[in-house]
Amino acid sequence: MTADNAAAAAGPAPVAGAGVIHDLGYRHYDGPRLGRPGIIRALYWHSLRSAFGIGRGAKAKIVPVLMFALICLPAIVNAISMAQHPGQSPIVDYDTYTYRLRSLVMLIFVAAQAPELVSRDLRSHVLPLYMSRPLRRLDYPLAKLAAFTAACLLMLEIPLIILFVGNILSASGGSAVWAQTRALIPGMGVAALWAVLLAAIGLVLASLTGRRAYATGIIAIYLFLTWTLSSILVNIAQQGPAGPRAVPLGPHAVAPLGARLGGLISPFTVLDGVRQWLGGTSPGPIPPPGSVGFLYGIMFLALLAVSLAGLAARYRKVGAA
Repeated sequence: MTADNAAAAAGPAPVAGAGVIHDLGYRHYDGPRLGRPGIIRALYWHSLRSAFGIGRGAKAKIVPVLMFALICLPAIVNAISMAQHPGQSPIVDYDTYTYRLRSLVMLIFVAAQAPELVSRDLRSHVLPLYMSRPLRRLDYPLAKLAAFTAACLLMLEIPLIILFVGNILSASGGSAVWAQTRALIPGMGVAALWAVLLAAIGLVLASLTGRRAYATGIIAIYLFLTWTLSSILVNIAQQGPAGPRAVPLGPHAVAPLGARLGGLISPFTVLDGVRQWLGGTSPGPIPPPGSVGFLYGIMFLALLAVSLAGLAARYRKVGAA
């Protein structure tokens, strides 16, 4: 084949300075465009799965699986005890649900899993892609918040359901079942308050840095230090000026004002103060707040508002960068 014949077979030469479009064989998408609602749903579902390590390796599932098993353990022990001794009172309350264990488990879960939802995207600088049209700037943090709140709800509510099932299987008569149902409903409401507040605090602190280890440290330090400080202040105030030799409070005595206000420091004790203010009677880590109970409600709303505002401000800033 001559040079002229080869040139003719190749077709006309491209004009100088013009681009060439190559067909790489990709299939065109002719399906429906889901738009903004579809993106939010996908982001929510992906984030919820990420909170439990689903879709990732076995290492990512260690913390959520262990924490879930640990928080369900008291309910399982209660069910076994109720089955062996029918008619006895439950050893675990619905509203407090072994407060210290619940606080420790949620501290670890929030500190470990909140960075999984936000820190990786910050570090890889993919947020401008997420926040391009049709997704609005605040849709991303709202989807993350909804997903992590749902994850915390699963961690907190499933043990209560297990506890309820164990109690009603050993209940004698419909009145006992109804009594357990009436006790379960407030307990689930308290768990919902825990989930909303801890999810908001965890995400806003995790969004401060793109490094997962740093974010985990920030959350753990904040929750643990405030929890410890609140416990110390409550104990010191309860001892009174006489120190450890002070006479313990009776069941109907009013605790010193300092002990009733010491729980305002930590999110965990704030949540228990709200529980008691709303009518919870099970013993908690702080004495009944009494006339200052409304301060715990105000502090709960303040912590939640500051966390949500901080999360919105953070992603407005990131989205504009």
